[in-house]
Amino acid sequence: MSTSFLDVTLKLLEGFEVTFMIFALTLVLALPLGLIIAFGSMSKFKPLAYLVKTFVWIIRGVPLMLQIFLVYYIPGILWNITGLSDMTSVLIAFVINYACYFSEIYRGGIESISKGQYEAGQVLGMTKTQVFFKVVLMQVVKRILPPMSNEVITLVKDTALARVIAIPELLKVAEDYGSQALIWPMFYTAVFYLAMVGILTLLFGYFEKKLSYYRV
Repeated sequence: MSTSFLDVTLKLLEGFEVTFMIFALTLVLALPLGLIIAFGSMSKFKPLAYLVKTFVWIIRGVPLMLQIFLVYYIPGILWNITGLSDMTSVLIAFVINYACYFSEIYRGGIESISKGQYEAGQVLGMTKTQVFFKVVLMQVVKRILPPMSNEVITLVKDTALARVIAIPELLKVAEDYGSQALIWPMFYTAVFYLAMVGILTLLFGYFEKKLSYYRV
């Protein structure tokens, strides 16, 4: 493996591409799934609500690294299923894990809206669905944006866990250089992570300013 600064940068960029793919796909899939899980945990059908809450409790209580191992190895051990690729296993684990965290943020945001707003909307002749999307939704978005931004930024760093099953993400590429007694690429990865987190911080700051109209 070539060790010039340019060659290392190009290799790390390849790893960063994998890192970004894990990040983006997890976000795209976990955000809507988290909302579905949140509605399940708030269901008036108690058995469903307890089942979903128990599932969320388990997922939030078990380390993500262990969840990756479980998704990667358990299908083959129990059902002799060997078709799951490394990337598929990582994405399944990441999506389920972050969907559960997002679901609690959604639930907290939705339940923080006073019932009076729903009642006022219904008095005006709006359906529950109309009240939610036209009155409540943007207030919920404003309230959950700060905790959601924290989880999204954590996701950027958690992508490094994909290396435990040899996914060639950013940190795994740097570790491969480390095996050749070349340490500085490990520290160089910080530039990529900081750049991505910096962009996300600016983006969330922009959205918070845009939503400042919705005072709560």
